[in-house]
Amino acid sequence: MTAVIEVSNLAKRYREKLALDNVSLSIEPDTIYGLLGRNGAGKTTLMSILTAQNFATSGDVRVFGENPYENAHVLSRVCFVRESQKYPDDAAPIHALRAARLFFPNWDQQLADRLADEFQLPMKRRIKKLSRGQLSAVGVIIGLASRAEVTFFDEPYLGLDAVARQIFYDRLLEDYVEHPRTIILSSHLIDEVANLIERVIVIDDGRILLDEDTDAVRGRASTVVGDAAAVDAWTAGREILHREALGRVASATVLGRLTPEDRAGIVDAGLDLAPVSLQQLIVRLTQRSGDDAPTASPLAESHGEPLSLTKEVR
Repeated sequence: MTAVIEVSNLAKRYREKLALDNVSLSIEPDTIYGLLGRNGAGKTTLMSILTAQNFATSGDVRVFGENPYENAHVLSRVCFVRESQKYPDDAAPIHALRAARLFFPNWDQQLADRLADEFQLPMKRRIKKLSRGQLSAVGVIIGLASRAEVTFFDEPYLGLDAVARQIFYDRLLEDYVEHPRTIILSSHLIDEVANLIERVIVIDDGRILLDEDTDAVRGRASTVVGDAAAVDAWTAGREILHREALGRVASATVLGRLTPEDRAGIVDAGLDLAPVSLQQLIVRLTQRSGDDAPTASPLAESHGEPLSLTKEVR
C-alpha cells in the first residue's frame, strides 16, 4: 500500500525551542488516525508543515509523492481544519462554504447543507458574531463536506457541546464508511475518539513516542489493584507506568502484555485486574516521557514505525 504522506528526518526550530525533533513518519490511505499529545507537543506544527502552512528547518516532506509547497495539484486534495482558523471579518458561513465548494473538487453540497441544519448554524450571520462552538461547526462542515483525500482536524470540537461533538463523530464515521479517505484527528478528548481512530500516533516534546494500530495498543498495559504489599510483590521487576495508594490498597499500571501465567498469578495473589483506557495509557506515557531523558518509547516495538501527516481551510 502506497503511503499518501512520507516524512523523513523533519525538524522545526523556533529560536531556542525545538518544536519537532527528527520526525520520520508515514501516513497510509483510507485510515483514520488519532494524532495525540499534550499542548505544545508539536502536533499543530507538524500539521502546518505537512499542509504547506509552515516551513521545516530541515527534513523532507512528500504528499502524494510530491513536495506540497506552492503545489496546487497536491493542496487541492488536502483539507486542513485548524483550531485557530481565520475568516474575513465581513464573511458569513454561507460565504465560507461557497468558497470551499470552489476549491475542493469532491465537495458535497448536500452533506454541507445537512450538517449546517444539524449544527443549527446561522448561515447568514457574520462569522465574527458567531459563538466559539458555531465557529468550530463551520470548520467541521468544511472538513467533512470537502471529502478531500487527506483531511486534518486540529482540535475540531472546541466550543462544541456534547451533542454537537457526537454529531461530528457520527457523521465523520458515517461518511468515512461511504467515502473512505485519510483522516488525521488531533484531539485532547481521547476517550471520546478512541472508538473512531484506527491508528494512534502520540507525539511529545517534538518526538514520536508511538505509532501503532489502535487494537495493538489497547493490550499494552494493565492495572492491578489490591493489597499494597501484594501489588508490590507482583509488580517487582516489571516496568511500572504509574502507582498510587490509599491506605493499604494500591494500584499499579504496568507495561507489557499479560501471559496466562501472569493472569493466574494475579488471581493467586488476590489482586484484581482493571482495564487501562487509551486515554489513561497515553496520559501515563506522556507523563513518563516528561520525567525521563529522551529515549525511545517504552511502548515501541521493532515492527512499529513512526508517524506522518496536510491543507488549511482558508
